[in-house]
Amino acid sequence: MAEVLLEDLSGVGPATAEKLREAGFASVEALAVASPAQLAACADVGESTAAKIIASARAAADIGGFETGDQVMERRKLVGKVTTGSETFDALMGGGFETQSIVEMYGEFGSGKTQVAHQAAVNVQLPEEEGGLNGSVVIIDTENTFRPERIAQMVEGLPASDRPREPEEFLRNIHVARAYNSNHQILLAESALDLAEKLKKSGKPVRLLIVDSLTAHFRAEYVGRGTLADRQQKLNKHLHTLMRFADLNNAVVLVTNQVMAKPDAFFGDPTKPVGGHIVGHTATFRIYLRKSKGEKRIARLVDSPNLPDGEAVFSVTTAGLLD
Repeated sequence: MAEVLLEDLSGVGPATAEKLREAGFASVEALAVASPAQLAACADVGESTAAKIIASARAAADIGGFETGDQVMERRKLVGKVTTGSETFDALMGGGFETQSIVEMYGEFGSGKTQVAHQAAVNVQLPEEEGGLNGSVVIIDTENTFRPERIAQMVEGLPASDRPREPEEFLRNIHVARAYNSNHQILLAESALDLAEKLKKSGKPVRLLIVDSLTAHFRAEYVGRGTLADRQQKLNKHLHTLMRFADLNNAVVLVTNQVMAKPDAFFGDPTKPVGGHIVGHTATFRIYLRKSKGEKRIARLVDSPNLPDGEAVFSVTTAGLLD
């Protein structure tokens, strides 16, 4: 298919196209999944004009219509999987972390959330035959937990290969931004769309977006019940930006989530993820991580659209995630 430029859409002249690009709508696909209100606010056009531009983009991008189940099945063949490094964890996830989805991991401190994220950032860069997607990584770091030294250890811990593996080469394909507050975090997710667009034509397109952690800033800034509705609304918008990123770039979005304890729970596990139903509904896969003896960690698949609930035991070692 020939690439459709923004200028080819009806109602978009060179000046409007420039405004749209500056607002972060660099491709026809990005326009096709935008809402008229969002487009009107970002690109300084009227809402009726925005609706016409979106309709034109949907027609050009050939999305938004009904399709049969066999067509969806055919499109699902484009979905890639990123290995976790552990065979039991991969089996739990149906072969690894799936692209075009949001994978949420929640658990107590020290349960291995950041370790799994670091390992995914290494594994996604491997060739497809080794369980990777030959792609690069974007990390939005909200808790200052990204450690390049840990990436180097994990690269050295990878199984032996014919090709030499340099930690510097892996680190060069990881783009990290530190988020200082929730508004900055939302902005960085939108900037990630621009970065992914730039890297699309390179040999290493973005195939993984990590947000570690999703809820830390929201939890710190919106205190008390009075701010709950505002917090959940912003969190919902942020998650939908991440979902759009996953769809447009055929990428995995891996988010970590903090937990809270329910002191009134007399039986069962008192640990509950932060973010309420908004996060629960938007995440495609939900994984509960918890500590076991020594290096062992237990991953429990809590929610998935196509996989049964289950548990996997893996180890977090100096060399990375292992069975």
